Amino acid sequence: MNLPNKLTILRVVLIPLFLVFLFIEKIPGNYFLALAVFAIASITDALDGHIARKNNLVTNFGKFLDPLADKVLVMSALVAFIEIGLAPSIAVIIILAREFMVTSLRLVANKEGGKVIAAGMMGKIKTAFTMVAIVAILFIQGLDNVIDISFNVILVGNILIWTATALTAISGIQYLWQYRTEIDPTK
Repeated sequence: MNLPNKLTILRVVLIPLFLVFLFIEKIPGNYFLALAVFAIASITDALDGHIARKNNLVTNFGKFLDPLADKVLVMSALVAFIEIGLAPSIAVIIILAREFMVTSLRLVANKEGGKVIAAGMMGKIKTAFTMVAIVAILFIQGLDNVIDISFNVILVGNILIWTATALTAISGIQYLWQYRTEIDPTK
């Protein structure tokens, strides 16, 4: 197994550890520990693709697991945020719906015409912003647990989540428009 695939597997393995730190508030500094694990997992996302492309180590296993690991990492954080009151469920539902839609569109395009729908610039921006938003929310929540910060932590988190949701919706609409012929109901 090559290094990029090992990094992708590491990202998957880190997800339960991230959730343990996030949910067990009795662990001192649990939000900062969750942030560290999430950040490491996010960095493996950037590294595995870079290493795979640079060293010609792209595999079908990597093509399958890498995007799945990304989605499971981010969705785990967002769904967990709902449970602990750090994200509105409507925003997370919109993000989930976009992910299902784009994944389904990719499957149809690939099966019907052999087209590969690569991640567009807006999709990359929304992914990066969402990961940064998750890190920021974890940091702010961790800081608020250590010292009482003087602003509304939930409001700031909601602004970040809703911004990520807006970027997600825009990128989803762009995918739908760009690949609308793939889902033409007359075909």
